[in-house]
Amino acid sequence: MSDDSYEFDGAAGRIFVRRWTNEAPAFVALLAHGYGEHSGRYHHVAAELVAIGAVVYAPDHIGHGESAGERASVIGFDPLVDDLHRVGERAADQFPGPPVVLIGHSMGGLIATLYAQRFGAELAALVLSGPIVGGNPAFEMLLGLDPIPDIPIDPAVLSRDPAVGAAYDADPLVYHGPFRRETLESFSAAVGQVADGGDLGRLPTLWVHGEADQLVPYELNGAAVRRVGGSALSHTSYPGAAHEVFNETNRAEVLGEVTSFLVRVLGLTRPD
Repeated sequence: MSDDSYEFDGAAGRIFVRRWTNEAPAFVALLAHGYGEHSGRYHHVAAELVAIGAVVYAPDHIGHGESAGERASVIGFDPLVDDLHRVGERAADQFPGPPVVLIGHSMGGLIATLYAQRFGAELAALVLSGPIVGGNPAFEMLLGLDPIPDIPIDPAVLSRDPAVGAAYDADPLVYHGPFRRETLESFSAAVGQVADGGDLGRLPTLWVHGEADQLVPYELNGAAVRRVGGSALSHTSYPGAAHEVFNETNRAEVLGEVTSFLVRVLGLTRPD
């Protein structure tokens, strides 16, 4: 597996895109990362996808990673969905024919859900990891404070593996500051947008979530996923797992669940 990158002018600024290549892809995977992080944290996820035949495209959202914009500032989610769709269009131009799947984690799960509500006919499958589609009472509490206190995400709540939190804390491309008001307001508006956007019909959808997730509460967001998920929604939760299930102590189990789902719904043959 090799990776490269490119940039384009997105809806609100320059967007950096990582791409993990495959000489003869069986499918295209779009990957949407979460709040405050960047696509470079998903190399191991991309490796698993490439191993079953994918070419993977993963933009850094505006205000994140190596893309332009004020750090961790989100002014509405439609521009992020538009940028991701531009990535999908480029992938389809470069690799016409193979089916397209979308994988979104956390804030990326919110972006992926909005994307599927608008462009679901272009997708063959959707994977949501700890998606912020039902909100978080802590976000609403922060919005009620003026000023918003300087409380960044605690790396210890990401995974039971302490190495994950340590790497996150040391990563210069990760945003380590407080939540911005416009970002919290955009989260709230987008959650309402998902609720009003209708269900996903027959789109094969896998939802995975850690039951001990402190950032995106499992029960609250689970109710929202079940409302928006269509007739082909499947679900696995992991007792004791925290927010980043792709980086959890049982990450091999989680990634195996994702790849098995994609092999099944896309009719792939696993390589020997």
